[in-house]
Amino acid sequence: MSLTALDIDALVQSAYAAHGAGNMVVAEAECRRALAADPQHLGAMALLGFLQSSQGRFAESLGIFEKLCRLDPGIPSHWMNLGNAYRGSGAPDDALKAFARAADLGERSVDFYYNLGLTHVARGDFEAARAVFEDALRIAPDDAEVRHQYALACYECMRFELAIKALEDWTPAADTPVETVAAIAQVLLNLGETAKAEQLLASIPASGASPRAKLMHIQILERTNRLREAAELLAQLRASPAATELGSEYQRVAAKIAQRQGQHELALELYRQALVDYDKPHDQHFLLFSIAESLRALGRHDEAIRTLIDAHRSQAAFIRRSRPVAALRGLPQMEITRFHADPADVATWDHSGAPSAADSPVFVVAFPRSGTTLLELTLDAHPLLVSMDEQPFVQNALEDIVATGAIYPEKLGQLTQEQLDSIRARYWERARKKAKLEPGQRLVDKNPLNILRLPAMRRVFPNARIILAVRHPLDVILSCYMQHFRAPDFAMLCSDMPTLTVGYRRTFDFWYEHVELLKPHVLEVRYESFVADLEREARCIAEFLEIPWDAAMLAPAERAHAKRFVSTPSYSQVVQPVNTRAVGRWQAYRPYLEPALPIVAPLLERWNYGS
Repeated sequence: MSLTALDIDALVQSAYAAHGAGNMVVAEAECRRALAADPQHLGAMALLGFLQSSQGRFAESLGIFEKLCRLDPGIPSHWMNLGNAYRGSGAPDDALKAFARAADLGERSVDFYYNLGLTHVARGDFEAARAVFEDALRIAPDDAEVRHQYALACYECMRFELAIKALEDWTPAADTPVETVAAIAQVLLNLGETAKAEQLLASIPASGASPRAKLMHIQILERTNRLREAAELLAQLRASPAATELGSEYQRVAAKIAQRQGQHELALELYRQALVDYDKPHDQHFLLFSIAESLRALGRHDEAIRTLIDAHRSQAAFIRRSRPVAALRGLPQMEITRFHADPADVATWDHSGAPSAADSPVFVVAFPRSGTTLLELTLDAHPLLVSMDEQPFVQNALEDIVATGAIYPEKLGQLTQEQLDSIRARYWERARKKAKLEPGQRLVDKNPLNILRLPAMRRVFPNARIILAVRHPLDVILSCYMQHFRAPDFAMLCSDMPTLTVGYRRTFDFWYEHVELLKPHVLEVRYESFVADLEREARCIAEFLEIPWDAAMLAPAERAHAKRFVSTPSYSQVVQPVNTRAVGRWQAYRPYLEPALPIVAPLLERWNYGS
């Protein structure tokens, strides 16, 4: 017996009621009965498509929403649902077209902006995602998941101040999902806001934590160098049947723990299992750099290099998708090294009124991967010195200089005393948000690439002490090539050894040219000497800084444990006792580094390294 229109409408109403009661099986069955009688019933189609999408059955829902958009093209929610189905099916570009149509029809809901933002995330376009999530947050400021995604997009865009501002006063409501709380804690940790992250984690009752929240907790424990606690919680999670639901997320975290414990064969097995889910070539670099690290540790050097070649190729594809402007610039040309201070202008620099060395920061500079984190922790252990995570405050000061109308770095003599005082005040305003200085303490501003901003440091803080970390050039080049850097320009610089080698040489040519001209107060600290005789080198540093010797400087690993969060990639290394294991590592890769030797030869000679 055929169903009447009223009968079909009753079935659809029953389906919606079942959905409201949480009975998805009955809701889907009622929808299918209605559609069997009337294949073009819009209400039944809309609900069935939604049910399928909510269960991750995007391929099934895609056909339904495409049909809905053909039959009833003036309804914006149909296009929004179609966009979600495309995104879930792995077609984010098609999803954007559907969302654009929904926008043309006037869709402006928080769900629209949220799902559009997720689509941009799927495409790797975090800047676009940030802008869209900002619109969603403006509409729904109390929505914790919207806030999480906005802060995460800010972090991925390296707009750290915006991310911190979005989360600094946030507290979870009673009904905030524990996974969202844990995810926000993870973003805060990545931003260096350790205390706030720990506070959020403590608010999650152990009984209420989902498997995914537990996995996030494990990641935070590992990232703060509490490896024993992370391994114990991982073992508990492994014993739970729910662990299998986490798939590659679990394998990736378990691989990291195994790697930290020196179990590199197990780490490789787990990373490669996880890699199966990273089926898009532009995403594989998230695991390939870690795989290469375990291969290096196992002495499988040729295999490590081949993996790194694939890792850099994948990351370059990712940058082309996520940071198209950076990709269009091509390989970095180290543009800042093309500009030079003018000796005639330098002769006019008036340093009267400048702060003394004791009232200036201590700057630590280098080419990345030269041992600056170990050096920073040694300094931070001294009670008169306080360091902060790497910050762009010298670059901010440079931008403040340019904002005055001064030509950088050729015409800095025209800066007035009032302008310099204002620039210094803004520097300290930023710095004091990151480091709490007690009377008599000095700030340690460690950012390796401030090596390229010596004219700014010298003009704003002319009496500051600067420590240059030096390490064998080929060890530095190898370490940078093996490192998974997030900043697009520096990642591109490190994408192949010839480009990296030229960038390294240009950096030091620029540095030494300006050291000769500007005559800063600089101490060179050689990594190999530092790890071989820590006390002698630390005493030299204390003497250079004119501070009393303190034996606490001999325990940088203890200081790293006390700080818990260390923002740099070497966070897992600096918690170990000072050792010489990384000295001369490049020798095992000599065939790959031989072409770099002639380029860095002048530096090998300057620093008395043998070839």
